[in-house]
Amino acid sequence: MNKKLLLGDEAIALGALHAGIKGVYAYPGTPSTEITEFIQKSPLATERGIHSSWCTNEKTAMEAALGMSYAGCRAIVCMKHVGLNVAADAFVNSAITGVNGGLIVIVADDPSMHSSQNEQDSRFYGKFSLMPILEPSSQQEAYQMMAYGFELSEREKLPVLLRVTTRMAHSRAAVEVADTAQELQALPFAKDPSSWVLLPANARRQYAALVEKQSSLQQLASAYNRLEQDGPEKKLGIIACGIGYNYVKEAEEGAGGYHVLKVSQYPLPKDKIQELAACSTEILVVEDGQPFVEEQIPAMLGADYIVKGRLTGDLPRTGELTPDSVAAAMGKVSHRYFETPKNLVPRPPALCQGCGHRDVYTALNEVVKEYPNARVFADIGCYTLGALPPFRAIDSCVDMGASITMAKGAADAGLFPAIAVIGDSTFTHSGMTGLLDAVNDRANITVVISDNLTTAMTGGQDSAGTNKFEAICLGLGVEPEHVRVVVPLPKNMEEITRTIREEIEYKGVSVIIPRRECIQTLNRKLKQQRKNHNHENRYYTFGCGRTRYPLYCHDYRGGCYKIRPEAETGRSTRNESAGRGRAVQLAPFG
Repeated sequence: MNKKLLLGDEAIALGALHAGIKGVYAYPGTPSTEITEFIQKSPLATERGIHSSWCTNEKTAMEAALGMSYAGCRAIVCMKHVGLNVAADAFVNSAITGVNGGLIVIVADDPSMHSSQNEQDSRFYGKFSLMPILEPSSQQEAYQMMAYGFELSEREKLPVLLRVTTRMAHSRAAVEVADTAQELQALPFAKDPSSWVLLPANARRQYAALVEKQSSLQQLASAYNRLEQDGPEKKLGIIACGIGYNYVKEAEEGAGGYHVLKVSQYPLPKDKIQELAACSTEILVVEDGQPFVEEQIPAMLGADYIVKGRLTGDLPRTGELTPDSVAAAMGKVSHRYFETPKNLVPRPPALCQGCGHRDVYTALNEVVKEYPNARVFADIGCYTLGALPPFRAIDSCVDMGASITMAKGAADAGLFPAIAVIGDSTFTHSGMTGLLDAVNDRANITVVISDNLTTAMTGGQDSAGTNKFEAICLGLGVEPEHVRVVVPLPKNMEEITRTIREEIEYKGVSVIIPRRECIQTLNRKLKQQRKNHNHENRYYTFGCGRTRYPLYCHDYRGGCYKIRPEAETGRSTRNESAGRGRAVQLAPFG
């Protein structure tokens, strides 16, 4: 065994690798993204040929992972909490089909909505689906739970939901990890079609068997659920779930004085809860998220037993738990060593300088002010920041893909112009079907697919539709003359505004694709190229001189290609220089 300093996400990823996974499927979303990124960068994953891919959306990721399980291999699927809404159909039905190879669904919830549009608690999905749930209280448990979760999954023939919160996912701790990873042989392919073909007759039988399993799941002796009693006398009893256990122990400060039931595996251990109630005068439920456990306790103990928590106001009803809020609920006075500064200047998020979305919104605002009733329906991504100053350019943002369908609905109600703004990754995630609806219904809307060639908001992962958007739009039935591509640069503002006006006036579905690479992704590429070529004495064409490093020439309007060196001659052909033929200068790199 050796120790590593790991994020919660990294501990989960390493635990999955050491447990012998064959594949990881995911759609990026904070705070879950780092799990997949860690595996993709892992030498062990490369050595073992572990499949890892960013999927088009969470539903396709869930289904691909279930397919790997069907083939007898261990797999994980990763997403944030709102992604589970997208994957819900496959997720719920996977408990009815059951699994073959172990399958763990890792969902990262976001109490306090640090980077989300709601605070939903994924434990409700696990309970609703009748599958086991794991919730680590520490990075060490997050690592260990992966091996345990796969064993549980394969023994019970069920997928397992592993739920973490932002604080667990994005905090670091020392973790004891194994020196070597398991090497597992794949199980035989699933052969019984009656389990996997969910015709009503099969599904009814499978569902009845799933319900029958619940009593045995509830009575599983789990090392992750334990009752810590402080003497026989009646005291406050605390049910501490997941990371809430850490807050309780911090508030205790070694003094004790409480009976604590640590819960990190569900269904809830009814016998341990009743044992806690027998030695306590009342129970405080400490859980990060919604009152998932608090709502279940009265059914186990009776309505007269005093249960406190978020529903009673002893803990805040919204937002994430803090050591201070938990200490207050326990009757402790928190000691603050530093006061919160009162002169902090607000620093709201903003689009990066040089971002193509800025030019899109500048042009859009210029045109929209000409139409008093215009409304702009936006979507989930960096470009949602267009709602903030200085742009204040959008009127709605609800969920992934909602921009196009809301614009269509508003247009159906008579709104003109109805404009949708959606990003490249979000479009392939859940915008394409909305565009098909609009085409089929001949809706009078203008769709702006702001294409920065990456999934920028979550760190620059590959976007599923890169270089395919024109073909997708044409395939969905948009008229070819109304699929327009522009380059969002200040010098092109006249062209962009003219294009927007023309397409707004077109009575039907039109698509405008502003395309320019994310400035952050570009910077990373250039830095990597500089690093790779720093010591090479080779000649490159500088093109029109608008980029410091000559491996990329960004005259997209002219259709520039990547500039390639001719190491021996130091010369460049016209096709290898700027698309407009303006690359005339030869110079040694560096």
